[in-house]
Amino acid sequence: MTAPGSRPTVKCLVWDLDDTLWDGVVLEGDDPRPFPHVPEALSTLDSRGILHAAVSRGDHEVATAHLDACGLADWFCAVRVGWGDKAAEVRHIAETLNIGLDTVAFIDNDPAERAQVNAELPMVRCYSAEFAGRLAARPEFSPVHVTAEAAGRRQLYRTEWRRRQAEEESGGDRREFLASLELVMEISPATENDLARASELTVRTNQLNSTGLIYTEDELRRLSASPDHEIRLARLKDRFGDYGIVGLSVTELTPDESVLRLMLMSCRVASRGASGLMLAHLIRRARDEGRRPVTHFVPTAVNRNMLVTLRFAGYAPAGADPGGTGPTVLEVPADHPVPEPGGHVRLLVRNA
Repeated sequence: MTAPGSRPTVKCLVWDLDDTLWDGVVLEGDDPRPFPHVPEALSTLDSRGILHAAVSRGDHEVATAHLDACGLADWFCAVRVGWGDKAAEVRHIAETLNIGLDTVAFIDNDPAERAQVNAELPMVRCYSAEFAGRLAARPEFSPVHVTAEAAGRRQLYRTEWRRRQAEEESGGDRREFLASLELVMEISPATENDLARASELTVRTNQLNSTGLIYTEDELRRLSASPDHEIRLARLKDRFGDYGIVGLSVTELTPDESVLRLMLMSCRVASRGASGLMLAHLIRRARDEGRRPVTHFVPTAVNRNMLVTLRFAGYAPAGADPGGTGPTVLEVPADHPVPEPGGHVRLLVRNA
């Protein structure tokens, strides 16, 4: 296992349209065709699990109609076209897709637009349109793992967009909306077929991540075979479809303690209560086996929400590495009650 790199892989490329995606300006009466390198760039990055979105100036209906006429609309998970601030629109895209701004890239032919996005969102990587055909060769657009789920990630996010629309139509009643989703979470040990996706999660998931440790497939395989460790995965689905594998825990077992070395949950399901449900299961499992639930936490620039989630689950500070360089140690006091499964998510637990 290793510490995370200085900058994560790009998860979403936000495109300008006029003179970047296609050769011309739609509102000037042109019928611009996509630049020759664009379809291949869209396809290649999509196959690696990198999402596409668009932020551009113009009329939304006209631009989206032209995207559709060019046969490109299905590549995009979100499109924002208007006359507003592009940095604000890029931020909105990240919030809509529930990903960190440090995993977003922006490409535009206009240096002034790039400068404005860079000034307001310095964590977003900006590229000139001339680099569009060469982005796939860059390391930040080359994930370590490309799994079957990665190749289908666009469809997962397009499905999430439909969920967002259903939520807006629910009238703001959050509980009623969550209940209407018919959520089911399954927690089970990792199998050989899961290891690539599990390793990918340790690389891609930064916000709801307790320690930021990165595990290779081989390391996860070795830990899965060890009687002193448990690797468990969480899958989630609802009436709209399957979210796939969204959560991972790596636990070290000692005679007295169940030590959570890594707990992470995809940001896509942050609002579904999935993290708390998985933590409650892990705490309950540790107690059932006569062990004290303990976890490690390493703060980063983006994972404070994970600490909040751990505290809500019952973990309280128990100490830190004596040298001051190791993780913070938290444990669940013996008298802390653990919520029983229930609420708006149905839990299924498989132990084999």
